[in-house]
Amino acid sequence: MTPAKLLVPTYVQLLNALSGWLGKAQAQLSADEAEALLSARLAPDMFPLSTQIRFACVQAQEGMARLQGMGFPASIDVLLDEGRNGGTHPGTMADAQDRINQTVALVQAAESDQFDNDGERPIEHSLPNGMIFDLTAETYARDWTLPQFYFHVMTAYAILRSEGINLGKADYVSHMFAYLRPGTLPSQQD
Repeated sequence: MTPAKLLVPTYVQLLNALSGWLGKAQAQLSADEAEALLSARLAPDMFPLSTQIRFACVQAQEGMARLQGMGFPASIDVLLDEGRNGGTHPGTMADAQDRINQTVALVQAAESDQFDNDGERPIEHSLPNGMIFDLTAETYARDWTLPQFYFHVMTAYAILRSEGINLGKADYVSHMFAYLRPGTLPSQQD
């Protein structure tokens, strides 16, 4: 499987799940309480929910650009700026949903012929602190962008759960219900 064939559906499925979790939070709380969630953190030295959402979007957009051999879209700088300032300017739930929707649209718009499907293609990944990683497209997808994306998505899930939002495993793997054999859903789910 090529890196793009792995990343595109993964990004779309989990970003849609994240959007659904935010929707559940909005349904379970008053408008003010839902907005306050964007400032919630798991630990004092961690970024808040608003930043986790934006950084998940960064990972998906960056992954698409790198695998297409393109420069980063301007939206990445916007997301990074918003994310870095999420503690003082968390934005709104509508902003968060908009960022997710924009990212899903960007990922879905990527045509399969736009990708360099050579998993051995070199990718240089530089971090703001000066560290540089020499990876292949395959190792970039497997060892960097997927783990980073999952980290931010799962941290958002954990923040929502720690703040009392009623979410469960079915919310995390909601995309799997498309594969469920008819008649096999138990009457009570775990």
